[in-house]
Amino acid sequence: MTARRAMPADLAQVQTVVEAAFAPYVPLIGRRPAPMDADYAALIAAGQVWLLDEGAVMACWPEDGAMLLDVLAVVPEAQGRGLGARLVALCEAEARAAGLPAVTLYTNAAMAGALRLYPRLGYTETGRRVDQGFSRVFFRKAL
Repeated sequence: MTARRAMPADLAQVQTVVEAAFAPYVPLIGRRPAPMDADYAALIAAGQVWLLDEGAVMACWPEDGAMLLDVLAVVPEAQGRGLGARLVALCEAEARAAGLPAVTLYTNAAMAGALRLYPRLGYTETGRRVDQGFSRVFFRKAL
């Protein structure tokens, strides 16, 4: 299980993973979660998307003095195998390599699995608010 930067040829695979990972949340949220409509071609071109061929995707980049973990997606059949935690650790390593002091992220308040995962990985909840029409929970981890 080696994570690699996604390449333009991986676009369809990235989109398939994201669609499968977030589709179960559409009825809970009442609309498509934001990651389902991200511009993955642009994110891949910028070198901001990582892929595990086993069915997981992450997008992260420096923003506001920290590494923003913007997307973490694992296909339902691969969940529970540590793929998400592995990609979070990669994001943290990227932050350290860039000299950034923290990783920040947000998730939808309806995503119970994510709300359990991030604190287990050392993230602290920093706030809850409606942002871009979504009920979001914000987290931060100092490195």
